[in-house]
Amino acid sequence: MSLWTSLEPASATVDPGASTRVRLRVRNTGDVVDEYRFEPVGSVAPWTTVEPPTLRLFPGTTGTVELTFAPPRTPDAIAGPNPYAVRITPTEHPDAVTVPEGNLTVTPFTEVRAELVPPTVKGRFRGRPRLAIDNLGNTRVTASLSGTDTGDRLSYDLQPGNVQIEPGRAVFVDATLRPRQIIWFGSKEEQPYSLAVRRSGAPSLDVDGTFVQRGFLPRWLATALSLSLALAIAFVMIWLAYKPQVRSLAAEKLEQAGVSTLPPPSPSAPGNVDTSPPPPPAEKSESEPAASAGSRAGAGGGGGGGGASEEAKPKERTAATAVQELAARSDGRHICYRAYVADRGWQDPVCDGAEAGTVGKDLPIKALDIAVSGTKGAAGNGAHVVEEWLTGDKWSSAADGIDMYIGSTKEAVSPLQGFTIKVGDGSVCQNTHVANKGWMGLGCTKPGGWMYGGSPMEEAQNLEAIRLTV
Repeated sequence: MSLWTSLEPASATVDPGASTRVRLRVRNTGDVVDEYRFEPVGSVAPWTTVEPPTLRLFPGTTGTVELTFAPPRTPDAIAGPNPYAVRITPTEHPDAVTVPEGNLTVTPFTEVRAELVPPTVKGRFRGRPRLAIDNLGNTRVTASLSGTDTGDRLSYDLQPGNVQIEPGRAVFVDATLRPRQIIWFGSKEEQPYSLAVRRSGAPSLDVDGTFVQRGFLPRWLATALSLSLALAIAFVMIWLAYKPQVRSLAAEKLEQAGVSTLPPPSPSAPGNVDTSPPPPPAEKSESEPAASAGSRAGAGGGGGGGGASEEAKPKERTAATAVQELAARSDGRHICYRAYVADRGWQDPVCDGAEAGTVGKDLPIKALDIAVSGTKGAAGNGAHVVEEWLTGDKWSSAADGIDMYIGSTKEAVSPLQGFTIKVGDGSVCQNTHVANKGWMGLGCTKPGGWMYGGSPMEEAQNLEAIRLTV
């Protein structure tokens, strides 16, 4: 060999983006003048330069060239030791190639970039962005991933949760964002969030994004449903409120008027209980002035003239007659009644809430004729003042379509101050007009219960008019 070489120094260190120089000394040990060409080889050759590229030497002389290493700040300049070499080719002896070798150490550097794709995601129940992480350094990167937001309104599912990225490579992380509270109604809401790439010994790299949470139902549909629900509730409340007003009116009127109900007298009280109805013929002879009294007047007048007058006089119209006619025309429950008014006698029967008796004329009721239909009969008794105490008649009762008499038409018997009544099936309601007090207010029984109507016991005012319904 006619060539001697030496690298000074044989090993060197360089930072990416910077440069360093190594001196190569060459001596011509041959006996002829020769020219030498220099060419860098190896992995560092792309960023190695030789000055001068050729050198002409006389025998026994020495020359010097400089090798300049300038690795770029890119992943191509891999961190660590990198062997290099310089091929030296003599012009006179091309086959006698010399390749001196050295070692160049490239220092490591890290550069990581991250990007959300897309930066804004939309959804009702979740959002699915992707996080792209690029390693732009010359050494491997290991990092962990996490997500944060203001108010902890989102939960994060990151796959994978840890990454290792070689120099010059990139990885994609699939992120799933879920809101902790669902927006059922209303417009969308923007919720900023951040995904962090954390490396050991280095500050975290935060990437900001936005999750646009949509409402489950659009605002117009929520408004329509709210209005529909409000209208439905209002309709139900009106319907419910309307029906109880009819049922509760009796109790309210009863409380306002102070009307009380008298329970049936004890069987041990003398003169107050007679569960069997009074003999109708005897009671009718006292309380039917139109027919029986007329017959007696004709008989007292004498002779056959009385008999002819009795045959010509029409039959008396009682409460039973009226309720039978009403039941024939209309199904359901009915009650008809008439009053025997002092100094006037029996009135015509009325039915189902009409007024019987007189108002404001100081004419008390002495007796009542009552008949029902569709209630499985009725029962009752009258109340009179005897020595300043209110006492009752014997109890009367009658089946559907039959007259039931309360009180007495006898002149010696005091007028009615009140009466007690019940029906066999259902309820009966009454309103009474009492002298010096007026109408006492509507009162109704419970099904099958007793109802008292008239003057309070401690006041004992005469009964003047009544209204009955079933």
